[in-house]
Amino acid sequence: MRALLPWLMLALLCACSRTPDEQRIRESITAMQQAMEERNPRAFLAYVSEDFIGKEPDFDRAALGNLLRIEVFRSDQVGVMLGPIEIDLQGDRATARLTATFTGGSGGLFPEHGAIYDITSGWKRDAGKWVCYSGRWEQKL
Repeated sequence: MRALLPWLMLALLCACSRTPDEQRIRESITAMQQAMEERNPRAFLAYVSEDFIGKEPDFDRAALGNLLRIEVFRSDQVGVMLGPIEIDLQGDRATARLTATFTGGSGGLFPEHGAIYDITSGWKRDAGKWVCYSGRWEQKL
C-alpha cells in the first residue's frame, strides 16, 4: 500500500492541474488578440475551425482570413482591447460574449481609425482543443 501512495498522489496532482475549459477559451481569445496585434492572421486562424460560419451564411473561414489580412495590410499598427469575456459552457460547446475595441493606423499617438464591436462567438471542443466555429459581431461605435 505504501508503494502505491506516491502514484496516487501523482495521479491526484495531474487531475487537479488540468486547466478549466472556461480558462482555456479565455486563453484562446487572448491568443487571437495577440495574433492580430502582431499582424499575424494565420496565428489567429489557428483557433478557428474549418467549418466556421460568420454573421452572413456565406462568410466562412476563408472570408474571415481575407478580412483579417485586409485589416493588417490597411494599417501599420493594429490594436485590440478586449472587455470582460462572459462564457457560457454547455458540455463540449460554449458561447463567449465580449466587447472589443479595434484600432489601426500608422503608429502615431492616436489611431487613424477605430471601432467598438459586440462579439458573440461559438466554441466547440475538437480533439481536446477549443476552437471557434461561429461568430457574430455588431459595430457599436
